[in-house]
Order: sequence, then structure tokens, then C-alpha cells
Amino acid sequence: MSSSPVSSRARLGLGTAQFAEPRGRGGEAEIRAILDTAAPAGLTLVDTAAAYGDAERALGRCWPFPSPFSVITRTVRLAEGLYRIEHRARRSLERLGIARAEGLLVQSAEDLHGPDGPGLWARLQRLKDEGLFQKIGFSAHAEDEAAMLARRYNPDIVQLPVSMLDQRLVADGTLDRLAEQGVEVHLRSIFLKGLLFMDRDALPDRLVQAGPRLSRIRRMLAEAGADPLQAALSFALDRPEATAVIVGVASAAELRAVIAASHQPSPRLDWAALSLNDTTALDPRRWISTAA
Repeated sequence: MSSSPVSSRARLGLGTAQFAEPRGRGGEAEIRAILDTAAPAGLTLVDTAAAYGDAERALGRCWPFPSPFSVITRTVRLAEGLYRIEHRARRSLERLGIARAEGLLVQSAEDLHGPDGPGLWARLQRLKDEGLFQKIGFSAHAEDEAAMLARRYNPDIVQLPVSMLDQRLVADGTLDRLAEQGVEVHLRSIFLKGLLFMDRDALPDRLVQAGPRLSRIRRMLAEAGADPLQAALSFALDRPEATAVIVGVASAAELRAVIAASHQPSPRLDWAALSLNDTTALDPRRWISTAA
């Protein structure tokens, strides 16, 4: 398999959604092990959210001292009210045990589209002006018109779901437009909830139709001699528009595997041929049927 050497790449960040799930992560001892694995590897960006259960508080109890980590967190949803958004953002710092954070993101770009969007953004700007958050931005989905919102609000950071399987925001030029505006582009969901690694028989019912295409993608990787984990990481880390790539892990062992794969040379692949064109499969919110 031909490959290219690891050169200038996006920053690898640690997602913490699974820190809120007690099963399978060994509690705070596992969180400490993850942080102890991340720091020596230079993986010092930590991405969390108010919606992640007790993750912020657990992180606050588990930081090494002195801590090399910088933190990005997210607001609660606009439905809880502007006062609650600002108050909860301040509480996030208290829970995390830090005086200031690298960034604060609007949890859902959908909240910025409505009439209260400017008021919501003004609250984040106030927190930034106070020096509590160095940068502000928003987290978006593929359909949220992120580039248009970036022109309207001039964020420092926009976080988006982009992966080898989900290349929609690459193909439609969204990543290019954000980078041209000087926005820090952070990629999340690069493993698409583990879809690339699922056995065909284990697919949720609503994803059965994507099974043949997923099998074909895995065959193409195997024929090229490419490891799926390495390929997924390389696709994201090598995106020229990206400044950070967020990966979620549930154990230090998983993180060690990610770090090792990220240090391997990037496989030379026809990336466009490895994309998945299935709107249900590309949106985990649609994986569970709401039918009675």
C-alpha cells in the first residue's frame, strides 16, 4: 500500500460524551487513565458539554496538576432560556474546576437560526469579553447552513460532523468557505458512531439498506491494505480546512489505539469513492425508528 508521511495535520482532541456513561469506562479511575494517556501524547484539547451528564464535574475531579489541558464546552439549549444559558456556562467552569476555558460553543446551530439567535450570541460574546472563554462558536449538523451562520455571527470555532463516510460538507464546499472566513473548523463524529466498524448483522434495523455499501467500502479498504481506523483518522486529520479533530473514547486502551493509528503514514486512497450516500445512515439521530 502506498502512503504519504505524516506532516502538518489538524490537532487531535479528546471527546468526553462517553464520560457520562458509567458502564464500561471504570468510573473516574478510567477517566484519569485516559487523561494520563492523552497528555504525554500532546493530546491536550478536551471537548465536553453541559449535556454530557456529569462529565464536566468528573473532569474537574480528574485533571492532573498542573493540568496541560485546554477545554471547549457547550451551552444548554435555547429552550431553557437566555439567562439559563449564561448561568450554566459559568457553572461549567466551576464544575470543570478552571477559571477560564478555550472555547464555548452553542450546543445546536438550530438555536441561532431563530429570532432569539442574536440574543443568544450576545450572551456568548459577553462571556468572551469577560475573559471566561477565549473563543466562541457553534456546533452544527450538515443541514444547518454553517457557512451562512458563520458569515452572520463571525464565530471563532465551528464544529461539524465530517468523516470518511460522511463527506457532504467537503463536497458542497462548506469546509472551504469556513476556512476562507478564518474560522477554526473542528471535525467531530469522524467514526460516525462506529458505523464503519459494525458487523453487517449488527446494524440497526433502519441501517440495513446501507449494509451492502458499507461492506463494499470495507472491501475497498482491505484491497488497498488500509486499516479502517487509520483510514478514518487520516481522512479527518489531513483535511486542509480542519484545525482540530475530536475523537471520543471510553478507555485508555481505545485512546492508545487511536494515538498509534494517528501516527501512521496516511494511506493513499480514493477518498470520494469511500463515501456513503445514505441520509439515514449519515445521521445517527435517525437510526432509531420512532414507529410504534
